Amino acid sequence: MKYILILCFAFTLSSAAQSETQLEPKLENCAWISGNWKGEAFGGQTEENWSEPSGGSMMATFKLINDGKVSFYEIEIIREVENSLVLQLKHFDNELKGWETKNETVDFPLKEITKNKVVFEGMQFEKVSDTEMNVFVDIENEEGSIQIVKFNYKKE
Repeated sequence: MKYILILCFAFTLSSAAQSETQLEPKLENCAWISGNWKGEAFGGQTEENWSEPSGGSMMATFKLINDGKVSFYEIEIIREVENSLVLQLKHFDNELKGWETKNETVDFPLKEITKNKVVFEGMQFEKVSDTEMNVFVDIENEEGSIQIVKFNYKKE
């Protein structure tokens, strides 16, 4: 009986380790992010639409709607850079006026990829199922501390 318990424990550890196996920093390993996603955050409705990988990148548009009006937009890309990936984005107000300067982007370098997670510095994508994902974004508040905002998305 003791031997069986040890085998079960070893199998559990092995399964857990396999689910967290690091994958290569390639776009195809985060292709599950692609699709049309909707959710709620910041007191409103969110839409995030990701393309399939092509041309060395994936691209997305993001929109936040509060009280029936767009609060802001984002254009996002994940691209291959020097044997890794980086997520870059730009924000725009509801009249498409940029928040960042002309040549400035907000960059999130890749930290790790596993089967169900793509972790960038300051942003993480987590696959819940084929039709649900969570995105966690580090946002600095007015006091200068970091707040992690969760976006729960359902695929359309």
